[in-house]
Amino acid sequence: MEDKIATESDTEVAPGLGVLGSEGLHEFVRYFVASLIALLVDAGLLVLLTSVVGVPYLWSGAIAFLAGLATVYLLSVRWVFSKRTMNDMKVEAIVFAVIGVVGLGINELVLYGLTGVLGFHYGLAKVASVGLVFFWNFGARKYLLFRGAAK
Repeated sequence: MEDKIATESDTEVAPGLGVLGSEGLHEFVRYFVASLIALLVDAGLLVLLTSVVGVPYLWSGAIAFLAGLATVYLLSVRWVFSKRTMNDMKVEAIVFAVIGVVGLGINELVLYGLTGVLGFHYGLAKVASVGLVFFWNFGARKYLLFRGAAK
């Protein structure tokens, strides 16, 4: 009997991300991860600027939020979304930023309302704003910027 050389693996290859659902779900998961990274930048800067440097929480909140916005933009265009609606990156960045400014407004209102009015710690207020801002940003960006076929 002749020995056969194995040319194919008898073991199954692990399924790819494709078995977990639609591309939209994949984008949502990647956006979630990108947002976590941006949140680390945002929250880290918020604590650093407020507690270490002594910047007032509303100013440090805005600065930190904008740093997180820049982080999530870079990750969104390079890793999260596969389709784009705009061919002009300058216009895309402006729309992305405008969506982020609305998110910043939501963030600042929550920080002010919970910290300035109700007296909660700014860190707790930040946690409360994260969910609202996340769903606003993902939905608006997906719908306005990353659902088309241009790229």
